[in-house]
Amino acid sequence: MDAAVNTTPAVLILLGPPGAGKGTQARMLQDRFGLVQLSTGDLLRAAVAAGTEAGRAAQAVMEAGELVSDDIVIAILRDRLAEPDCARGVILDGFPRTTVQAEALDALLAETGQKINAAVSLEVEDAAMVTRISGRYTCANCGEGWHDSFKQPAQNGICDKCGGTAFTRRADDNAETVASRLAAYHAQTAPLIAYYRDKGVLREIDAMGEIDAIAADLARIVEQATC
Repeated sequence: MDAAVNTTPAVLILLGPPGAGKGTQARMLQDRFGLVQLSTGDLLRAAVAAGTEAGRAAQAVMEAGELVSDDIVIAILRDRLAEPDCARGVILDGFPRTTVQAEALDALLAETGQKINAAVSLEVEDAAMVTRISGRYTCANCGEGWHDSFKQPAQNGICDKCGGTAFTRRADDNAETVASRLAAYHAQTAPLIAYYRDKGVLREIDAMGEIDAIAADLARIVEQATC
């Protein structure tokens, strides 16, 4: 089966610390099942660019050097879920980050008669994340993720997906910053595992293996949760 079949748009959540592979796996699921990958950063940038009411509110907050509130993020997500390309369903990558956000998301989905089909926790080892994160880089043209050791383009210097030749690395992808981000994840986001376990929608997979093997495990979960 290569497409999710559901009369109600599917809602999938990917949980995991920085470097767990959420973005890579979300893009693979998007390609296979026709779901739309939604990340908080992309949502904010798109809303600001579109000049929506929520986007203007987010822009004012960011220009003031402050964090965008949960209410604004939820408003932007509400607008995005109503767009036609989300009719089949979405993959939330990096949201929610806290139980407060999870509760707000539940309330939003209740408004539209939707529900969370599965919250998938990508289980990884903290020590391995330092190596994984410090070697990653991204195609500047299409955003495809690559890695010095684990995922290199077939032809050095040329993105397999779009043919781009420009790549970028995040300045904060270093051991010290990664350790801080992992600590923040365990303090704020890891409690979501218990939250979604209590709701009966949590699925856990070993995300320390090969990318394609992880993708196969995720695909099976999506098929079971959305069909």
